[in-house]
Amino acid sequence: MTATRSTPAPALAVVGATGAVGSVVLQILSQRADVWGGIRLIASARSAGRMLAVRGEESEVLALTEDAFDGFGQGDVVLFLTPAEVSARWAPVVVTRGAVAVDQSAAFREDPEVPLVVPEVNAQAVRMRPRGIVASPDCVTASMIAALGALHAEYALADLTVSSYQAASAAGRAGSEALRRQLSLVAGTSLGEQTGDVRRAVGEDAGPFAAPLALNVVPWSGELRGGGWSSHELAVRAQTRRVLHLPALPVAVTCVQVPVLTGHSLSVRARFEAEVDAAHAREILEAAPGVVVVDDPAAGEFPTPVDAAGTDPAWVGRLRASLDDPRSLEFFVCADNLRNGAALNATQIAELIAGEFA
Repeated sequence: MTATRSTPAPALAVVGATGAVGSVVLQILSQRADVWGGIRLIASARSAGRMLAVRGEESEVLALTEDAFDGFGQGDVVLFLTPAEVSARWAPVVVTRGAVAVDQSAAFREDPEVPLVVPEVNAQAVRMRPRGIVASPDCVTASMIAALGALHAEYALADLTVSSYQAASAAGRAGSEALRRQLSLVAGTSLGEQTGDVRRAVGEDAGPFAAPLALNVVPWSGELRGGGWSSHELAVRAQTRRVLHLPALPVAVTCVQVPVLTGHSLSVRARFEAEVDAAHAREILEAAPGVVVVDDPAAGEFPTPVDAAGTDPAWVGRLRASLDDPRSLEFFVCADNLRNGAALNATQIAELIAGEFA
């Protein structure tokens, strides 16, 4: 059956429930406090009719049509885990019914009338939504922004340099499947020792990546923009500025795809207006919501993506003061890109909105 509102609590619709992020959202909804009067699952026509479990009940997946939102209105929330073109088409539709749209795509992230929200950093912005839409940042920005926000509140961020090491699953199931296929082709071989041997083994189809990912790293994510920057690099820059309310913050980003299935990693150099004490910075991060510090290199303890996979926090380590600038701090952060970087943030936004109407 399809879950419907059974109490005065707001109802939730999950659009894209059968996708990679959607499956994680359903897990999270089953693990967190139940604030919803009902949960409705929606996906593309090809997925309609599937039965999925959420909060211990089987729900039928509905096809994405206007009828799928029947009964939704004031105080209800529709969570879009869909490509940008789908969100751009359907989010305004649910808003006309009185519901609030929470969008995980890039469709509205640069719209000045749509708040870009990370609850650990700028939860108050969720109430300022003149278009009835709230945007969630991409998985790279989300992975580091809770740590940066906590440090910014103490020291005032002045400059940021980031290199990301992005998991294949950020490209959805197609990315995960491509990496698994490529790994199967190179496993147990001596490939990777000669120019071109990995490319020949993988073939012409590198999946959603610009080059073979198995036994390789690919310094590219997104589409080409001016000056040699990629669209994804510029997006991380723009979103960091928006969430931290620093519209002129100098930000340099290099996005790199790595042969990891789940879990983004980022190497961060943050420069602040004030001098940074590394010990105090550690205390700030240890107290920051959504952040866990794992930092004992002498014992071999620092964040890695395989340890972050399946967990909620951003894991921070390798925390150290810059050798050449007393105002700069260097650190490494890992987070599950599907959970922390997408599903959890969007779910937390939806819960904040639900709290307004409880």
